[in-house]
Amino acid sequence: MSADDVREAATLLDGVITRTPVVESRALSQLAGAKVILKCENLQRAGSFKVRGAYTRLSRLTPEERERGVVAASAGNHAQGVALAASMLGIDALVFMPVDAPLPKLSATRNYGAEVRQVGSSVDEALSAARVEAARSGRVLIHPFDHADIVAGQGTLALEILEQVPDVATILVPLGGGGLVAGIAAVLADVAPQVRVVGVQAAQAAAYPGSLDAGRPTAIDLRPTMADGIAIGTPGQVPFGIVAERGVEVRTVSEDLLSRGLLMVLERNKLMVEPAGAAGVAGLLAAAPGEFAGPIVPVLSGGNIDPLVLLRVVQHGLVAAGRYLQLRVRVQDRPGALAGLVDAIAAAGANIVQVEHSRTDVSLSVSEVLVNLQVETKSAEHRAAVVDRLRQEGFAVDAV
Repeated sequence: MSADDVREAATLLDGVITRTPVVESRALSQLAGAKVILKCENLQRAGSFKVRGAYTRLSRLTPEERERGVVAASAGNHAQGVALAASMLGIDALVFMPVDAPLPKLSATRNYGAEVRQVGSSVDEALSAARVEAARSGRVLIHPFDHADIVAGQGTLALEILEQVPDVATILVPLGGGGLVAGIAAVLADVAPQVRVVGVQAAQAAAYPGSLDAGRPTAIDLRPTMADGIAIGTPGQVPFGIVAERGVEVRTVSEDLLSRGLLMVLERNKLMVEPAGAAGVAGLLAAAPGEFAGPIVPVLSGGNIDPLVLLRVVQHGLVAAGRYLQLRVRVQDRPGALAGLVDAIAAAGANIVQVEHSRTDVSLSVSEVLVNLQVETKSAEHRAAVVDRLRQEGFAVDAV
């Protein structure tokens, strides 16, 4: 695949997609030791970059293929991209989604006019069902990442970055099946080979490192991850070939870093992203200052997140950032004991959010009570200082 293939896709997408903005992040720039500019694809139509590839693929179907309709599989973002593109082109769409797909993504896909069927616990299982349906019904399978038209469509994002940040030195890209990073790498290899491209995978769903070592796409067993949008068990043949040929660097990030990345983008840049969309920022947080040359452009690949999931991820991010502390403290069951604990926490400069007082825990002696507390702290250092102070004052503390 070449930059010319991507330019052709950009022509197809002219007037269809949104030219998403770039936003400088001073907070991330300070951490990275270089200018950081966020590419806000979370503000794209249907909430992610996926509409780029979906529309490119669907617009190139023959009249006979359009008449047969299409079938796709997705955790949500590709589903919405296909549903939106199909509605614009007058094509009937059926989408398979995992049974635990976020409700907002399910609703949005249906609202764009696609029929949704839920099956399996992962994108890979939904994709197997979509293949069976394609063989049975004659619908055209619109793969989420393993097709040249999909990769070319996603690569149009690189053309925008080069126009918006002409001196870009590093691009950090969320990596699942590989369509986005492959499209970006294909463009840059032709027109800006000096730009470093880094794909960032969730450690719980990192199929690329082992596949690159093996020299071919290799399946892994997925573990639970908050980054459902990039939880893919097997890389696609088409993107894998490009990633391997172009020598794209791949890194992995923990769940803590994903939640911290989401929280930082939300808090400091006022941008809503999903955990998968924050993978590039998480990769930046994992790196040492100065490790990436600037300007650095993390791609915020999607912003479709269930509000209930957001609440849990934000809390997880606060804990990971040292700003939220859960304590289990044994105190003597006597008047004033709880007040003494509360006073000690206040003296340490922490804010108590919630208190639960229990006398029925089986681990307690008859003269003890268990106090569960949720406490706001200012940093990882402050969190440790609070725990140390309580222990110095004689409290039996377990920090969670």
